[in-house]
Amino acid sequence: MTFAIKRLRPGDEALFANIADDVFDAPVEPARLAIYLSSPSHMMVAAMQDGLMVGQCAGVIHCHIDKAAELYVDDLGSASTHRRQGIAAAMLTELFEWSRELGCEEAWLATEHDNDVAKTFYRGFSPIEDASIQFYLFKL
Repeated sequence: MTFAIKRLRPGDEALFANIADDVFDAPVEPARLAIYLSSPSHMMVAAMQDGLMVGQCAGVIHCHIDKAAELYVDDLGSASTHRRQGIAAAMLTELFEWSRELGCEEAWLATEHDNDVAKTFYRGFSPIEDASIQFYLFKL
C-alpha cells in the first residue's frame, strides 16, 4: 500500500473533505479545524492515500520558561482498514522530526492502562515509561 505523510498547515482544510472511518473520534468541525491549523503551537500530520485521509497524528508544543520545549502527542488515529501497515509509525516519526526541528527535546503521551495494543506500539519507539502518574480531568 502506498501512502504519503503530509504536515498540515493553514490552507489544508480541503484535505478533510474525504476522511476514512475511525481516523477521528468524532466528525471534524470546520471552525475548530481552522483554529487548530492556524495555531503555531499545534501540529498535525496526515496519512493520505489517493485523496483519502487514512490517518492523523496531532500534537501540541509546550513552551516553558525554565526548560526546553516539549511535544505532547495529543491524538493518533488511523482507519481500521489501514492498520498494521506502518501508517501510525510513519506519522509519529514525522511528528517527532517536525518537533525536533522546532526545538523540542522531549515528547510525551499517555494511554489507558488496559490499551495493550497502543502500549505495545509505543514501546516500539523505546520510550521511558512512568506508570506512577495519576490523571485528573476537570470539566470547565
